[in-house]
Amino acid sequence: MIVVAEDHEDIRYVLKRSLERAGHRVVAAADGAEALLAIREHRPDLVVTDVDMPHMTGLDLCRAIKADDDLRHIPVVVASGSLMPGDGQAEEAGASATLLKPFVPAQLIALIATLLPQM
Repeated sequence: MIVVAEDHEDIRYVLKRSLERAGHRVVAAADGAEALLAIREHRPDLVVTDVDMPHMTGLDLCRAIKADDDLRHIPVVVASGSLMPGDGQAEEAGASATLLKPFVPAQLIALIATLLPQM
């Protein structure tokens, strides 16, 4: 299962549908705080988060996951249009990978495949 944190409804919908079509179960959240609650409840295999969101940024979400002994093993993909190539903020926050927007869903699906153990 994957938790997607994205505040733009249209992007959240496209990510959710694309990941479901690739065979993943998805819980979508509209901001980082909502996503953290979903992560604690569902214990996903992976998290995909935007950076700029209300209530809790994606970088703060990543830090919260990595600071929690029960959650820190979960890989986090930071998908953002606000980071520049070579920007180390996501890595410093504990992200497993960064995907710069705009991207096509196939790029995200391929990246996720490298981060999740093969079932």
